[in-house]
Amino acid sequence: MVRTKTLVKSAVVQIDATPFRQWWETHYGEALGKRKSKNAAATSEDGTAKKSNHVMRKLEDRKTLAKIDQQIDDQFSTGRLYAVISSRPGQSGRCDGYILEGKELEFYLKKIKHHKK
Repeated sequence: MVRTKTLVKSAVVQIDATPFRQWWETHYGEALGKRKSKNAAATSEDGTAKKSNHVMRKLEDRKTLAKIDQQIDDQFSTGRLYAVISSRPGQSGRCDGYILEGKELEFYLKKIKHHKK
């Protein structure tokens, strides 16, 4: 609802990507939303705290699963993600939802781009 600024169920909203980026970096051990450079491996090792061998093995195993869509990576680089509200915020007093990805994200990006023209 643009006029009344009311959040309703199934509304598409933009949210801050920082908490999701922080979780991704601690869980998978790699930066998200930043462009890769040639010296990225050398600089990333110098600035981090020392980790045990067990933690390093866990991170290496998780990196095989750490694949992310290019559209979501672009959103992380801008610092904003598109999400859909799945609860009724006025009824429960909080807002639950999920991040858009895949075909659903493509659909809403096309609609938003068409609407801005």
